[in-house]
Amino acid sequence: MPVYHPPRIAASEITPREIYMSRRKFMGTAAAGLVVAGASSALAAPLAGSPSTFSTDETLTPKEAVTSYNNFYEFGTAKSDPAQNSGQFDPLPWSVKVDGLVGKPREFGMDELIKMPLEDRVYRLRCVEGWSMVIPWIGFPLAALLDQVEPLGSAKYVSFETIVRPEQMPGQTGFFQPLEWPYVEGLRLDEARHPLTILAVGLYGETLPNQNGAPIRLVVPWKYGFKSIKSIVKISLVEEQPQTTWKNSNAREYGFYSNVNPEVDHPRWSQATEQRIGEGGFFSVANRPTLKFNGYADEVASLYEGMDLKANF
Repeated sequence: MPVYHPPRIAASEITPREIYMSRRKFMGTAAAGLVVAGASSALAAPLAGSPSTFSTDETLTPKEAVTSYNNFYEFGTAKSDPAQNSGQFDPLPWSVKVDGLVGKPREFGMDELIKMPLEDRVYRLRCVEGWSMVIPWIGFPLAALLDQVEPLGSAKYVSFETIVRPEQMPGQTGFFQPLEWPYVEGLRLDEARHPLTILAVGLYGETLPNQNGAPIRLVVPWKYGFKSIKSIVKISLVEEQPQTTWKNSNAREYGFYSNVNPEVDHPRWSQATEQRIGEGGFFSVANRPTLKFNGYADEVASLYEGMDLKANF
């Protein structure tokens, strides 16, 4: 497995969970009035939600790392590119179209989406390259959005599509394109409706930075990070398994399910261990055992009962 060099972050920069959580009352009061004022003001202000029973109590990854060490190929392939190259991206105005096998297809503006019942969700995020984070997301269950469009009985999967905006996303320009655009992803309908699956609109008490998927992204905490598509503009309910960008790019390495599974190695490295960003020194390597389903086995293992998770990776 290649040696991973995380950013140099002092232990003093890691916000203790009790301090972070103590800020929620203030943020909640401030944000409540701002959300009513409309999307443009709310998206420039603190956000807060109700505490969630699904949250982990692990030490949070420093905000500096969460917002500077990212995979977002629309802004470049290096981990530092999204933070450096996303300044010109304008996430407003924004809307998300929901269509396909639904009784009430419609388009949701961000003013509607941020009025959904928001929750604080502290989730682990595990990336296929061998690094992980613990991030305090703010979002709402995807199921709440799906309920509003009334999925038909024939709907079996949910597909997602991100924006194509090469004039603001330098990773979508040039002769060499590492991926096909738009970036697309998909879940089984029962995965999409699971209460752990959320649409995030913020992190660390603030609206999503551009490099983290502004203004709205998917978060599926028991799957590898590339499943959690960013900057979503379209959600479709479909009958057949949808196309996904990384599976289309290299099906041998990136399967449709992409559940975190230490027993299934990436063809080029082991997935048995991981490096938690913010832990250890600058030259640290993977030193933490990878948990099945990223530690969410009790909640989601039943979704895959009877499946061969090595064949369906």
